[in-house]
Amino acid sequence: MHTSNRCVFFDRDGIVNVSPGPGNYVTRWEDFHLLPEFVEALRIVRARGYQAAIVTNQRAVARGLVSLAEVEAMHRRLRDLLLKSYSLDLLDVACCPHDKGVCDCRKPSPGMLLATAARHGLDLAASWMVGDAETDIEAGRRAGCRTILVKDAEAISKADWRVTAMKDLPALLERVL
Repeated sequence: MHTSNRCVFFDRDGIVNVSPGPGNYVTRWEDFHLLPEFVEALRIVRARGYQAAIVTNQRAVARGLVSLAEVEAMHRRLRDLLLKSYSLDLLDVACCPHDKGVCDCRKPSPGMLLATAARHGLDLAASWMVGDAETDIEAGRRAGCRTILVKDAEAISKADWRVTAMKDLPALLERVL
């Protein structure tokens, strides 16, 4: 397999899987619905020689709605699904289980990106962060990555690139990677 020190970091809910909506959480695998547009984006990322990782805030753990072990089990099932059904792999899945203001890993802090980069020898200046919230963009920028926001055009953003919907992400990745 081609190894690289460049990575595309993806937020999870709304990018990898269907977002459960504001204030709601995916707490069971049965409610985790993989987005086909993410699979297509991941295929492009890997074909262009980039590693891929997920960095996700999972405040539901801090709120007692799901255990960290259950979230990690969902992530193992996701990795197995991607590998078995699509022959695609993820370098890592980093999860912040903390509540707001108690750690340096919760986005918009860049802690998950920095730790993943250190663990795998990634070049953050050659890497990207893709997310659907300005907190994702801020985390990516603070880590030194280029950024892509997936959100409607009305929102103001500091992202380097933006698309209005996940269906447009694969074409943008084809152009910029």
